Amino acid sequence: MINRAGVAFSGHTEFFAEQSNTPLVVMMLATEGLRVALVTTHIPLAYVSKAVTEERLTSIMHILHQDMVSKFALTNPKIYVCGLNPHAGEDGCLGTEEIDTIEPTLGKLRAEGMDIVGPLPADTIFNQKYLEDADVVLGMYHDQVLPVLKYKGFGNSVNITLGLPFIRTSVDHGTALDLAGTGQVEPGSFQTALSHAIELVEKKQ
Repeated sequence: MINRAGVAFSGHTEFFAEQSNTPLVVMMLATEGLRVALVTTHIPLAYVSKAVTEERLTSIMHILHQDMVSKFALTNPKIYVCGLNPHAGEDGCLGTEEIDTIEPTLGKLRAEGMDIVGPLPADTIFNQKYLEDADVVLGMYHDQVLPVLKYKGFGNSVNITLGLPFIRTSVDHGTALDLAGTGQVEPGSFQTALSHAIELVEKKQ
């Protein structure tokens, strides 16, 4: 609706980052038993591979690690990382971004002391044996990880923006303007977002 009014707008996450002069934020969604975060957010799929750079991945990982420690009280969070390509590139047969960018970057971050697993294929990383050990799963792009989270907990999930100088949570869905005035709106995600915001505030105090 905002874009139709002639105002360039890619999403609330980017809006709050711009308004707070925050150069980079991390979109993370959470539901019971699963947290997922994103390297890229609201960009066309055709642009994703060029956006996954060493600089961006490093910055995203630093924000993710720092906020998992400071906001969620995890001493050394275990971060599982998806590859970009099918089968995480299959040793370069299905793409080289893992070899050229993702693996070297994660290696440097491990040397800093981060607890990282990956890159793993996205169709493998959501196996229960991995999820039981993961504090958060980092995906390279929006539709790589969010369908899994929404299948698991749609309506009871929360969007948490990491890296901002304030706490920001929101619902796990769009505007659903087609439901306005119908009396059919489900408030579950709003209630979850509110309760998470309260919990995060209490942890900071």
